[in-house]
Amino acid sequence: MTDDTPQPTLQFGWEEWISLPDLGVPALRAKVDTGARTSALHAFDIETFGSSAKPKVRFTVHPIPGRDDLVIPCSAEIVDRREVTSSNGDKELRYVISSSLEVSGQHWPIEITLTNRANMTSRMLLGRTALKDNISIVATERFQQPELSYDVYHTAKMRQSAPKRSLRIAVLSREDNYSTRRLVEEGEKRGHTVEVINTTRCYMAINAMAPEVHYDGKRLPRFDAVIPRIGASITPYGAAIIRQFETIGTYCVNGSAGITASRDKLYAHQLMARAKIGMPNTAFAASPRDTGNIIGLVGTAPLIVKLLESTQGKGVVLAETRKAAESVIDAFRGLKANFLVQDFVKEAAGEDIRCLVIGGKVVAAMKRTGAEGDFRSNLHRGGSAKSVKISKVERETAIRAARVFDLNKAGVDLLRSEAGPKVLEVNSSPGFEGIENSTGKNIVGNLYEMIEARVRPTPIRRRKASAKA
Repeated sequence: MTDDTPQPTLQFGWEEWISLPDLGVPALRAKVDTGARTSALHAFDIETFGSSAKPKVRFTVHPIPGRDDLVIPCSAEIVDRREVTSSNGDKELRYVISSSLEVSGQHWPIEITLTNRANMTSRMLLGRTALKDNISIVATERFQQPELSYDVYHTAKMRQSAPKRSLRIAVLSREDNYSTRRLVEEGEKRGHTVEVINTTRCYMAINAMAPEVHYDGKRLPRFDAVIPRIGASITPYGAAIIRQFETIGTYCVNGSAGITASRDKLYAHQLMARAKIGMPNTAFAASPRDTGNIIGLVGTAPLIVKLLESTQGKGVVLAETRKAAESVIDAFRGLKANFLVQDFVKEAAGEDIRCLVIGGKVVAAMKRTGAEGDFRSNLHRGGSAKSVKISKVERETAIRAARVFDLNKAGVDLLRSEAGPKVLEVNSSPGFEGIENSTGKNIVGNLYEMIEARVRPTPIRRRKASAKA
């Protein structure tokens, strides 16, 4: 306990059930050894991370003997690195962490060394420095304290009570902008280690047994999560890097398939049409002879002619008349560019709604208004933004649109029309500056809450190797 109140005497046998709540280990059998000074925990995949000023270690624990398929991922700050001599005289340099030990409702901090105890019958050894003054030892008995159960590892309560741990997170980005800096700042504030990785400087070792991602001549370490911020100009290569992380088994906030689909404006519109999501009337054709036909399919002027590769309002033209539309289309065709023709939603009056969807929820929305004389509302083109309250239908439309691409982080742009909300675009790498400033909300904090929930140290069941030859 942390106060000075006298505690009831605890009687320990030579083996006891204990809990390590700080590590998310609710039930563990430990050998009590007063002949050993240091306590030791059976740990696998031990790896350091974080800054040299505040180093951390992450590792996995197999809490149940003989059940190596049940894994608990853990992390903790390193308090020391110490040479420990085992009972057989072998010396080993071990990382030392601090964690709370709980027995029969009492808990107190202890130091634990991390080591491989595969040849030991107990997953943990409790040395004399971990034993309080009010503990008496009955060396001939076992389990003097209430017995715990391994059944806890198979319950939903385990996930709900799992502690938050420090994560190692990669931000795939080539830019030092507000969004990237906020991801680093907020992640570090929450105790995580966040590394910015230049996407184009990554390269891959593609093989069946050990797929890897390399960077600056070294294999990248295991990351708990990857936050992609892939620029439109490098979509194919960026998606390939994310695919490699997916192959390794790293949690990616947005998957490669969703990013690729959302960037292909034609395919994106086809997917949304299949999902019956409202959007402006859209037409596409390859032949110059079909110019008149695609204009007719969309409706009357004014019309929007949009390059398939357009971003931030670039390559988007408003044609006020049919003749102007034909001229723009001819010009784009002369450049051998692919484009869409869309109906111009007049009642939107140069305004759109950006909904930020994280983990299937709209966490913020802002109304963007174009600069004087510009029908485009993009903030990069001088538009302005303010917080806006959206309707239930608009909220549901934004969530459905993000779900079409299976994106956990998306900026969904809506137009308010007389026929209801119409989706202009689903952005897989939305910026945070405009929407955080206009709404006053901690959007990046919401993103980290989702990541922490998805990669919490709940037991992982690894597949056992097939017995078939």
